[in-house]
Amino acid sequence: MPAPGDPADTPLRLRPAARALIVDPDDHILLVRFDAAGRHIWATPGGGVEAGETVEAALRRELIEEVGLHDPDIGPHLWTRTIVRPMPELGWDGQRDTVHLVRTEPFEPSPALSWEQLRAEFVGAIAWWRIDDLAGRLDEAVRTAPMSLVEVVRAVLRDGPPPVPFEFDR
Repeated sequence: MPAPGDPADTPLRLRPAARALIVDPDDHILLVRFDAAGRHIWATPGGGVEAGETVEAALRRELIEEVGLHDPDIGPHLWTRTIVRPMPELGWDGQRDTVHLVRTEPFEPSPALSWEQLRAEFVGAIAWWRIDDLAGRLDEAVRTAPMSLVEVVRAVLRDGPPPVPFEFDR
């Protein structure tokens, strides 16, 4: 058993992050594509909560930086997802995403960050998707995060937000 203060006794350092499931009136969803290690992973936009920021403030900032969405109507908390993966460049052991629903009119993504800055964060594309079109594109090289994003989005579009946010385990 590790002694108190021993590094083995230290809890995981999880980076808090805020993300949005952005949906337009025709149920298209806006996703960002992360390109790394020969794979393309489509995920909800968002990013880290900075010291002193609330989840809502971080989400507003991230949506401006990453997709150019200003003053979104932030809806209910849909799910939380914990990813344990070393992030030594950021000093974290993983990340804990809090995902909110954001309903909006369609817009042309226009990130406040430059594409050079976005690519430094492994962002390779931003696109609106019909959920069936996204499902038809998934294979070994093209995935979603979380892996069951398509099924979860279908459920949210069909049934509305869950009464209580749920937890993803991967």
